[in-house]
Amino acid sequence: MNESGYLLANAANDAGQRFDALAAVFNRWTFQHLELLGIGSGWRCWEVGAGGPTVPAWMADRVGEPGAVVATDIDASWLPLGASYEVATHDVATEPPPARELDLVHARLVLVHIPRRDDALRFMADALRPGGWLVIEDFDMAAQPTSCLQVSGPAQVRANRVRQAFTDLLVDRGVDPEFGRSLPDRLRHLGLVDVAADAYLPIALPATARLEAANTRQVRGGLLAKGISDADIDAHLADLAAGALDVTTPPLVTAWGRRP
Repeated sequence: MNESGYLLANAANDAGQRFDALAAVFNRWTFQHLELLGIGSGWRCWEVGAGGPTVPAWMADRVGEPGAVVATDIDASWLPLGASYEVATHDVATEPPPARELDLVHARLVLVHIPRRDDALRFMADALRPGGWLVIEDFDMAAQPTSCLQVSGPAQVRANRVRQAFTDLLVDRGVDPEFGRSLPDRLRHLGLVDVAADAYLPIALPATARLEAANTRQVRGGLLAKGISDADIDAHLADLAAGALDVTTPPLVTAWGRRP
């Protein structure tokens, strides 16, 4: 890992487990927002930085044959060929949109990792048709920085030390720990209307423990460089596997706005 690279690269061995855990924790939250905005037959959608296949597959099911979904990622290796949606390798911060006049553009846990976030947001907003929706979901790590809200012993103290080191690694690579809270203001500055936002904080789900374990394994070298010992990492992973920790994530802020 280097100081400028993406900490949670799709090519890592644990990326698939991370995608599965993210889907289990957040898909229900994401899908209910997209349903409330009216996604349905005939919609044309762009899933940005898809990572795994679950969100674009769900979108494709909702829009049906009259509609279209394109799923993009800078590394699209986890998106299957021959799916019910189009797959394209694409850098949202530097390349024009793969489609235009879209009804919906969605990105989850993507922009916080991109240095040129505002460029990416402009590209996404420009891809919308009048009346189309932009939905951005990202963590606000500063709002809730711990792994365990309830600290009842050394296992929770250790878990929170590991989470802080993990957050420090992200910040080293340009992640803004307060990005989530800035989303409504950023959408308004794009000229979008009907802007609103809310947030989801899972307290204790089996999938959050799986997500924590996948992240810990993926960045083990970085944690060691931040002063977390091999013994502490192994103990933390054992606690997660045993179901001994109530693990949360930072609040996932979901913000949406419509192109007038």
